[in-house]
Amino acid sequence: MKVLILTNRVPFPPNSGYPIVVYNTIKGLLKLGVEITLFSLNTNKHRVDTDDIYDPVFEQINFHVFHLDTEVNVWGALNNLFSDQSYNVSRYFDEDAARLLEDILREDEFDIIQFEGLFVVPYLDIVKANSRAKVIYRAHNIEFEVWERIARIERFTPRRRYLEFLARRLKHYETEQANRFHQVFAISEQDRQSIVRFGCETALEVFPVALDFEKYITDQSKTSFPTLFHLGAMDWRPNKEGLEWFLEEIWPDIETLNSELRFYIAGKNMQRQFFEYDSDNLVVEGEVFDAVEFMNSKAIMIVPLLSGSGMRVKIIEGMAMRKCIIATSMAAEGIRCQHGKDILIADTADEFYRAILQCVTNPTQWQEIGENARKTVERDHDINTISQRMLKVYEKLISV
Repeated sequence: MKVLILTNRVPFPPNSGYPIVVYNTIKGLLKLGVEITLFSLNTNKHRVDTDDIYDPVFEQINFHVFHLDTEVNVWGALNNLFSDQSYNVSRYFDEDAARLLEDILREDEFDIIQFEGLFVVPYLDIVKANSRAKVIYRAHNIEFEVWERIARIERFTPRRRYLEFLARRLKHYETEQANRFHQVFAISEQDRQSIVRFGCETALEVFPVALDFEKYITDQSKTSFPTLFHLGAMDWRPNKEGLEWFLEEIWPDIETLNSELRFYIAGKNMQRQFFEYDSDNLVVEGEVFDAVEFMNSKAIMIVPLLSGSGMRVKIIEGMAMRKCIIATSMAAEGIRCQHGKDILIADTADEFYRAILQCVTNPTQWQEIGENARKTVERDHDINTISQRMLKVYEKLISV
C-alpha cells in the first residue's frame, strides 16, 4: 500500500506535539509494510535544516519539502479582511508548493493521501485534480475552538474583536472542508463529538496520540524530589498564557511550602519574560536537548492550560514516564484519565495549591499516580495497536 502524507511542518525531529503525532504515525505504518511518501511545508517558524536529519525512520520514506514563509504581516492581514478566506489557513498556500505537489502526484499513484491538520487542506483541490486516491483529514485540533477560547480570555477589546473575527472565518472553513474527504480522523472522543456537532457527515474514527513505549524508560534513582516541572513550546499561545497565570497566581504561595522545593521550566522558544522569574527555587532552562531525560529527572508535572483543543502530547509523554501530572480540565481534555487515580485535576489557584501540597507532603501518592498513569497510556496509546487499526481503515477505504 502506498500512502502520501501532507504536513504543515517537517516532523523531524519529533520534539513537540504535532511532529510526535506525525512521526509515530509514519513509524507505525512503516512497521506494517506501508510505503510512505511525505510532503512537508517547512515554515520559518518551525524551520528544519533537512540536510541535517539523521533518523532511521527518515531513511525509509520518500521525502519532499517546500520552504514557505507563513509569517503574519500587517498588509496580508489587512488584505485578507476584504476576502472571504481564513487568514490562518490561506498563509499556508503557495502556488509553487502546489506545483511541486502536482509533480509528485503525476509521478506516482497513491492509495491513500492523508492531510495532517487543517493547514495543508488548501492543497485538497490539487490532490483531487491529480489523484484517484482516497483522501483522509486528520484533525489534530478543532482549530476554530482554539481561537474562540483565546478570544474569550483576551482583555484588550480591539484585539479580542479581531480574534473573534479570525475564529469565525476559521470555523466556516473548517466545517465546510471536513465533508470533502472520504474519512476523518479525530484525535480524541471529545473532538469527534465536536466534529459531528458542526455537521460532519464523513466517516469518522478516533485515533489518539500513539507512543512507542520503548523510548520511555524511567529510572527512579535519577528523579529528584521535591521537584515540579513544566515542559512545552512557549511560542504556542495557550502554553504561554497558562504558565503566566500559574507563575503570577499560584507559584508565590507554592514557593513558601518547602525551602527545598524547585520548579523547573523548559521548552522551545522560551520568551525573555520567563527568565525574569528565575530565582533560587525557580529554574528556567529554555529548550532542553533530551525531553525524556528531563522528565525522568523531575517528579511532578504542571500543566496549567486555560485554552486549547485536541490532546496534549506532553501529558501523554509525562504519563508514559510515570509522572504525577497536575493539570487543568482543559489540559487533560481528550485523555481517558481519572482524577485521583492517574492524574490530578486542578482548575483554580486553590486546587493547584492543594494538589501540590498533597504530593509534596505525601510522596507515596505521587508515585502511585505515576504508576497508574503509565498503565493508562499503555492501554490507550500503544503505537502498534493504533497503527494496525489505521491500516485496517485504509484497507477498507480502498476496497470500496
